[in-house]
Amino acid sequence: MQYTITKEDKILKGEITLPSSKSISNRILIINSLSYSPYEIDNLSDSDDTKVMEAVLNANTNHFDIGHAGTAMRFLTAFLSKIAGEWIITGSERMQQRPIGILVDALRKMGAIIEYTDNEGFPPLKITGTALKGGVIELDGSISSQYISALLMIAPTVQGGMTLKLLNQITSKPYIELTLKLMKKFGIQHSWKGNEIRIAEQAYQPVKFAVEADWSGASYWYAMAALSGKCDLLLKGLRLNSLQGDAAQSEWFENYFGVQSKQVGNDIRLTKKEVPELKLLELDFIENPDIAQTFAVLAVCKKIPFHFKGLTTLKIKETDRIKALQTELSKFGAILTEPAEGELAWDGTFTNSLVNHPIAIETYHDHRIALAFAPAAIVYPEIGINDPDVVTKSYPSYWEDLKQVGFKIL
Repeated sequence: MQYTITKEDKILKGEITLPSSKSISNRILIINSLSYSPYEIDNLSDSDDTKVMEAVLNANTNHFDIGHAGTAMRFLTAFLSKIAGEWIITGSERMQQRPIGILVDALRKMGAIIEYTDNEGFPPLKITGTALKGGVIELDGSISSQYISALLMIAPTVQGGMTLKLLNQITSKPYIELTLKLMKKFGIQHSWKGNEIRIAEQAYQPVKFAVEADWSGASYWYAMAALSGKCDLLLKGLRLNSLQGDAAQSEWFENYFGVQSKQVGNDIRLTKKEVPELKLLELDFIENPDIAQTFAVLAVCKKIPFHFKGLTTLKIKETDRIKALQTELSKFGAILTEPAEGELAWDGTFTNSLVNHPIAIETYHDHRIALAFAPAAIVYPEIGINDPDVVTKSYPSYWEDLKQVGFKIL
């Protein structure tokens, strides 16, 4: 299946109700369960990932297939390790290629009983839930922050609490901070000094909670605003003063692309201003890896050379996102290089002036590929998106929302 995306003008005007934050929703589902809360979560994400997590937590079976949901795999591995019973958790073929050994090793040190049913270090897993003991746990801070968040959320509930020592440079720090902020709303205190996070044994307190709109999802609209000639767009439910680290993009878009953000009640209005022409875009995504694809596609569409750092974790996502960006942007004539591990660069030159249209984008079962490339239709005559339904992983209403602001989708 393929969608062909076109946009007849460069005007971006309207109102868009963004999806709820998947990152917050997935964490709150675990925290809400650990607090034995009687309250339902308000404005929970309707993304595939969140639906998978919710289904597992409400299931009456012990065998779970979480598909492509990496967050669910990591959070649930830690959660189920302390829930009495025998559990099997598996996923898609790609999920079974994504490493989980670092998390499993840490949980085993706490007394978790986890077995690999196929390949060592990878799902599927057989988990026998048991009481866990905390203590000092060392973990490489440069790995996926989801491993760290998975451990932090169960830390108050294990015997003696937990001291988490993070080695090396910490990746995606705002996501760790997000986890701790959400835990605090449910009564959990912590201390974070240097690379050491300490959480004492304590009880979660149930509270009513509403999920805010998703800043990762907002990035695609910011990219469209940057590519537009005229913009007056209201993004509903989005807050500049947000729990989410990806809110930092609002400053990047204003400074480099002239996209202005104004808080209007509970919404943000996007408009444009003139900014000097950018000769080179240099950004470090160590704290914001989920929006890297947005900026890579945008830079090529704007013909701006770039050098991005902090992309190490992109290789272990739904697909190898570094390789996917290189492959798909080469279809535009842009040859991206990897100057060093976790970096991506483009010198601003195009290898061919005649690009085949429509440019057909492979999505590799990765929602962010489809989401990030669709805005290119503002400057290219046609953009083909293969397997477009992949966006349901995080943004189910994306294609309908594009239609609201004048995109044609066939």
